[in-house]
Amino acid sequence: MPKNSKVVKRELDDEVIESVKDLLSNEDSSDDAFKKSELMVDDQEEKDVDVEEGSDVEDERPAWNSKLQYILAQVGFSVGLGNVWRFPYLCQKNGGGAYLVPYLILLLIIGIPLFFLELAVGQRIRRGSIGVWNYISPKLGGIGFASCVVCFFVALYYNVIIGWSLFYFSQSFQHPLPWDQCPLVKNASHTFVEPECEKSSATTYYWYREALNISSSLSESGGLNWKMTICLLAAWVMVCLAMIKGIQSSGKIMYFSSLFPYVVLLCFLIRGLLLNGSVDGIRHMFTPKLEIMLEPKVWREAATQVFFALGLGFGGVIAFSSYNKRDNNCHFDAVLVSFINFFTSVLATLVVFAVLGFKANIINEKCVTQNSEKILKLLKMGNLSQDMIPHHINFSSITAEDYNLVYDIIQKVKEEQFDSLGLKSCKIEDELNKAVQGTGLAFIAFTEAMTHFPASPFWSVMFFLMLVNLGLGSMFGTIEGIITPIVDTFKVRKEILTVICCLVAFFIGLIFVQRSGNYFVTMFDDYSATLPLLIVVILENIAVIRIYGIDKFMEDLKDMLGFSPSQYYYYMWKYVSPFVLLCLLVASIVQMGLSPPGYNAWIEDTAMEEFHSYPTWGMIVCISLMVLAILPVPIVFMVRRCNLIDDSSGSLASVSYKRGRIIKEPVNLEGDNTSLIHGKSPSEVPSPNFGKNIYRKQTGSPTLDTAPNGRYGIGYLMADMPDMPESDL
Repeated sequence: MPKNSKVVKRELDDEVIESVKDLLSNEDSSDDAFKKSELMVDDQEEKDVDVEEGSDVEDERPAWNSKLQYILAQVGFSVGLGNVWRFPYLCQKNGGGAYLVPYLILLLIIGIPLFFLELAVGQRIRRGSIGVWNYISPKLGGIGFASCVVCFFVALYYNVIIGWSLFYFSQSFQHPLPWDQCPLVKNASHTFVEPECEKSSATTYYWYREALNISSSLSESGGLNWKMTICLLAAWVMVCLAMIKGIQSSGKIMYFSSLFPYVVLLCFLIRGLLLNGSVDGIRHMFTPKLEIMLEPKVWREAATQVFFALGLGFGGVIAFSSYNKRDNNCHFDAVLVSFINFFTSVLATLVVFAVLGFKANIINEKCVTQNSEKILKLLKMGNLSQDMIPHHINFSSITAEDYNLVYDIIQKVKEEQFDSLGLKSCKIEDELNKAVQGTGLAFIAFTEAMTHFPASPFWSVMFFLMLVNLGLGSMFGTIEGIITPIVDTFKVRKEILTVICCLVAFFIGLIFVQRSGNYFVTMFDDYSATLPLLIVVILENIAVIRIYGIDKFMEDLKDMLGFSPSQYYYYMWKYVSPFVLLCLLVASIVQMGLSPPGYNAWIEDTAMEEFHSYPTWGMIVCISLMVLAILPVPIVFMVRRCNLIDDSSGSLASVSYKRGRIIKEPVNLEGDNTSLIHGKSPSEVPSPNFGKNIYRKQTGSPTLDTAPNGRYGIGYLMADMPDMPESDL
């Protein structure tokens, strides 16, 4: 071609490019969002932009540094304090080893399928919970807001528990441990043991009086507990610093916060197995009581534990998976994380009951010693005959088996007078049957057992550091479930939003560090999450399976994974999981209605817990927590249904994606020349499709499939598709 022909062609190309630029520059001033979009006009001589994977286009959405980092984040979020102090209690309460059967069945029916569903939608749409459900159906956009509200409620009190763990951690660097013995009180005449401690135990007294300085009722606030206020502030500072850069900062911390608890659990298991009585505890734990499996309550509690153990409905699972590559095998991730969670619970149960078996053995030995001394006194006083005692019994070194033999003989001979003798049955099973959970397990029972360990301060430091790490791992996912959706939707700076969120949560959280704060923790734990999360997950299932379409979703999964997922998931999502979730919701409502709303208050005079009903204002708070958590769902539905928001306003734009970039497009181009020429209102005219004039591909470059369900339908390039059901927020 002659040289002047090239010049002419270059000029013609420039004119075409300029004409497009003129078209853009002549848009109405209200369309700033459109003019600032990511649409690009390339010179043919320049290197074309490749929006497929492997391109050099900067992906503005953060991404995980490695698959391991992502798996550790999901494991850290799902494996929390409940695995250590809730699962062992449920296992003991509901048939020991037999409880594992309904738990595994329900893990396969609702746990893994729903966990897989959340991972898939987050990875497919590459946004937080608000953006995901807005994309699927704008009328159900309230699901994402409800998840954020629940996350905020849970974060408020969950970080208080981390604060408690920090307090015990800080007090563990001394020997003997401060909760090892009851304190002595001195007056003018003599010294005596603190009465409240003498009536309970050293660890119980330390928890209620020294740590919490608890009041006797919910209504009696008693002012702030300054020690716990400082610990709560420290906990929120840790969370803020870890989350301020999103997954770039929290992802690196995951290597420690997610792996360290396993190191501690394994150390405790090895140490526990070497302790006297640990085997008794483990044997008691896993002795199956098959008859209990037939009770509906066991299945309800197993389903609830599966549901909350995986963090379903919080939005953290969706937020973490939204930073994945679109072709990541999220099915493998769902199965892997679910079973890691299950085996962690089993490992924690082994540790807990090995240690509690050791504790029960010590208590049983004390019981045998004290009651043997009583028998010797009764023999000296003549209340018992020496002929009752077998000749091989030596009270100076009596075993638990020999004592129980003597006890049974005396009970048979002195049948009518036996109660007046004041003897107690000393059986290790009786001590192990005393079910404890939650703070009672971590801060009282387990803490008491550690005081009998050699080098007890070291084990105490390790244990409470483990609790801090378990709590932080869950907090990272919970806060991510708040931050990511808001950043994606409202385009605020993540650093500023994180700091504001943590500050607001700290100041609201001051109600939990009053002297009555423990009662508020119980209230929030019972009412702020259970029912709202069940409703959220039911709506998630309906949104994907009924509104988006189960067949369409299965095709998307095949497109992402590179293979068709098992039909097992098709039937679970469409029939089984919704039915089980509805049954669980009804059972939870019935259980809540049958159980009187209240809390266990610590009474100083009797040194015992006493059940109190919530006052009227307390009931209002409980109901408000549930209503506020689920309120965004009907509000957003009515707003969308009744068109209460003007979608043509410049502030409301449909959102598109281009390899992680968020592209704002105006919904309607008012004053557009095309609408004036054809005499149509702007709302009747489709969005302009610039097609090949805007995106030029070199010869031989791959063609993008820009259909909604195509390979690059979501998270890559959808800016030229006017009929996408995108969010208007």
